Amino acid sequence: MNEENQEVIELRHLHIEDYVSLRSSMDKAYERTGLGSWTEGDIRRLLEIFPEGQLCITLDGKVVASALALIIKYSDFGDDHTYDEIHGDHTFSTHDPEGDVLYGIDVFVHPEYRGMRLGRRLYEGRKELCENMNLRAIMAGGRIPNYKNHAATMSPRVYIEKVQGKEIHDPTLSFQLSNGFHVRKVLKNYLEGDVESREYATLLEWNNIYYQPDPKVLNMERTEVRVGLVQWQMRPFASVDKLMEQAEYFVDAVSDYKADFVLFPEFFNAPLMSPHNHLPEAKAIRELAGFTDRVRDRFAELAVSYNVNIITGSMPQVAEDGRLLNVSFLCRRDGTYDHFHKIHPTPSEVEAWGMSGGDRVQAFETDCGTIGILICYDVEFPEVCRLLADQGMGILFVPFLTDTQNGYMRVRHCAQARAIENECYVVIAGAVGNLPNVNNMDIQYAQSAIFTPSDFSFPTNTVKTEATPNTEMVLIADVNLDLLKELHSRGSVRNLKDRRSDLYGITRYKD
Repeated sequence: MNEENQEVIELRHLHIEDYVSLRSSMDKAYERTGLGSWTEGDIRRLLEIFPEGQLCITLDGKVVASALALIIKYSDFGDDHTYDEIHGDHTFSTHDPEGDVLYGIDVFVHPEYRGMRLGRRLYEGRKELCENMNLRAIMAGGRIPNYKNHAATMSPRVYIEKVQGKEIHDPTLSFQLSNGFHVRKVLKNYLEGDVESREYATLLEWNNIYYQPDPKVLNMERTEVRVGLVQWQMRPFASVDKLMEQAEYFVDAVSDYKADFVLFPEFFNAPLMSPHNHLPEAKAIRELAGFTDRVRDRFAELAVSYNVNIITGSMPQVAEDGRLLNVSFLCRRDGTYDHFHKIHPTPSEVEAWGMSGGDRVQAFETDCGTIGILICYDVEFPEVCRLLADQGMGILFVPFLTDTQNGYMRVRHCAQARAIENECYVVIAGAVGNLPNVNNMDIQYAQSAIFTPSDFSFPTNTVKTEATPNTEMVLIADVNLDLLKELHSRGSVRNLKDRRSDLYGITRYKD
């Protein structure tokens, strides 16, 4: 076919001038069902009260498919209703511009054009309309025309289960399920005269993940979030003040780019152990812990003054019971802060320093959504990250410190796996260089990065951005939280939604 003779397919709003070709396609679509077509008066009324909701697909100007809809206040009908009640016996008086649900009253495709995925185009148009109008859901009563072949041997419920399990194909229900709808319940005596379905129908629902109950209320949750990572060069510092001067330099630089978060590495303050190198390692690390409150308080000040949320890397901290912990602070730009204790100290941290593990797995609320913090080795334990994902985490921050490339690769690959498994962003930041005068901190290897889930909206290698290995630098990138919401609902695979909670689960024993 040459360019001049190509058939033009267009998805657009229906017009009353389309009625002749619309009626022709309706008659063909319904000729074997025993159901009647919409009259010109019906279509005219629909276009008068809700023109945005009436969609069609034309092929070279001829209507070959259409989707008709109303807006209803769903609480006026509830889950037990009939088709006639929804459209008000063809009066469409049930249409309520202030309603909360887009109710589909018809979808059809001319039989000669089935197989061209025209129905899918119509449904994508409906979904876009639902989102743009801030409606809670799309609902419809779906026919089950193939039920006529199974009614003698199974109930509607069993039939629907077998269609859901793909043991049986139903031209309507199978299509609806493939387009993201779920069956809310079975409706009895829904459409009078629907012999094929034995007058049963499925109450179908598609939920709008962007719905705001009160659109007049300003939504403060950010969708585009800018993240800064500090790949920190280990070097001697004469004092805490000198260390924090360098830290402030990076906070200032990231803030200049209007970042929402900045992440420092694990044990970035290790140079302050240098004066205590003559002590046993376990005592030297406790001397370092003496600076932690001071460093935290300074970061809290910087978060406010530079208007950026700071994940402070991590530092040693002595608990009230005398245990030595590895702590990371979230210093919010509103002046508040929270903390996370590393759950899994490495064998060397336990043996050399006497480090203990924390006992709280908790996500944190910020002005840019829900985040999680894990420290280095923690990210190699998938259960912990899954608990954070169950709390709504969208971004996981992982400060790390690795001496060899082998250790780094464990952190990197596990972080990528966590991003895929939990459909979230994972941000890792490490230190580079060496500290010849600090025991147990001789060398460091790092390549800081931001990892994403693996689907069409994200990079094919799951790497949003990454630093130059073993070079001090700042890395800045934007992550989109709306893409995560779409992934949860419409991804090629849905790792969170598809978990077999009937077969296995993860329990958090302590809050």
